[in-house]
Amino acid sequence: MEKQTGLMDKESFKTLDYLQFIIPSVIGVLLFIVPFSINGNFTIPVASLAGFVEGLLGGSLPYIGTFLITVSALLSLIAKLFKPGFIMDSLFLEKLFNVSWMWQISRLLGALFSLSALFKVGGAAIWSENTGGLLLYDLIPLLFAVFLFAGLFLPLLLDFGLLELCGALFTKVMRPLFKLPGRSSIDCLASWLGDGTIGVLLTNKQYEDGFYTKKEAAIIGTTFSVVSITFTIVIVNYLKLDQYFAPFYLTIVLAGLVCALLIPRIPPLSRKANTYINGEQQQEESTPQHQSQFQWGLQQAVRKAKQNQGYSTIIKGGLQNVFDMWLGVLPIVMAIGTLALIIAEYTPLFTIIGYPFIPLLEWMQIPEAAAASETMVVGFADMFLPAIIGSGIESEMTRFVVGCISITQLIYMSEVGGLLLGSKLPVSFLDLVIIFILRTIISLPVIVVMAHFIF
Repeated sequence: MEKQTGLMDKESFKTLDYLQFIIPSVIGVLLFIVPFSINGNFTIPVASLAGFVEGLLGGSLPYIGTFLITVSALLSLIAKLFKPGFIMDSLFLEKLFNVSWMWQISRLLGALFSLSALFKVGGAAIWSENTGGLLLYDLIPLLFAVFLFAGLFLPLLLDFGLLELCGALFTKVMRPLFKLPGRSSIDCLASWLGDGTIGVLLTNKQYEDGFYTKKEAAIIGTTFSVVSITFTIVIVNYLKLDQYFAPFYLTIVLAGLVCALLIPRIPPLSRKANTYINGEQQQEESTPQHQSQFQWGLQQAVRKAKQNQGYSTIIKGGLQNVFDMWLGVLPIVMAIGTLALIIAEYTPLFTIIGYPFIPLLEWMQIPEAAAASETMVVGFADMFLPAIIGSGIESEMTRFVVGCISITQLIYMSEVGGLLLGSKLPVSFLDLVIIFILRTIISLPVIVVMAHFIF
């Protein structure tokens, strides 16, 4: 009976049904995954569109960002204290603004920090170009633009069957190796070729929609939202290692794969619940015996595409994605990122934490071990800090190690870390600290071995 049902379902699809899956999915892949060259630099269309908006709006973006962050904080406070009908009677607005007190305080801090950085009021520790100013004038404009296009176009990847096809095709690879469903392969590619923030947003949406369990979502968000090729090129250029780009990137890939294989199998990720956001237990993916993986995946994909209730619903969902990111994520990034950068800039905390790495780096025969040790954990605050600190190191080998570590650590509070905490993904601040340390400890030997081969 199952065989007949499957075949009948497949036969009932028309050419238009297949096109409804194929055309939007191809456009989504072209926008988010396929890189192309502009003026000699490789990027993806979504990142290029974001760059265009950044250039178009220019100096007004910090003001726009501050406005959005402040509105988010005020409406959240109003929702918490007065529960007005226009918020509480709307499923979208209630979910967006009626948040816990912890997130309410974070949004208020984000508003205070952004206003301080914009108008240069309060202590210089908050608004300096290395703390709140760095976030408001560099990161917030970038995230504003990325969120705009990622939010609008994510439905092309999510809602027209592409993930269903990938789920069927790649489960036999992703599940045994990385403890993940096949559909997560799209998250990985979007991060790798596009931007880590896009990977986090894609993962968060899939988790909220009930496609990933808590464990799967936590693994993808903290392990596969990798640093993009574009940013890797920036780090290589800054450290004056342009001639080593190929081995540099190969080293990052190897270290990243080792981390992806090991970290999901140890706490805290191994202890995350394999239940969905609604509390249901994990469901095993399986392909019917009478169909190949491709046939089953294609059938599921076309069925998914047919479920769409018109393009107006898709557009509305995309716009809600955009405002959810602007008003829900930007304040958290501003709050947590600024606090982390203040600690990095004005306290010796990260230098002290880096002391234990001196004997380890010396034992690994890394030149200028003391200088390199300062870069080992400072990346937790911001992804660019290790490169800034390490750029003065004379040894090319040591700069190579510093650059590779800074990229494979992945958890940066000024970007991916702040996004993870601002999202609905089931990871805590302590989880991020532990995962950051684990990624550093696991990837360091791989990177050092490669460095000794190269230099």
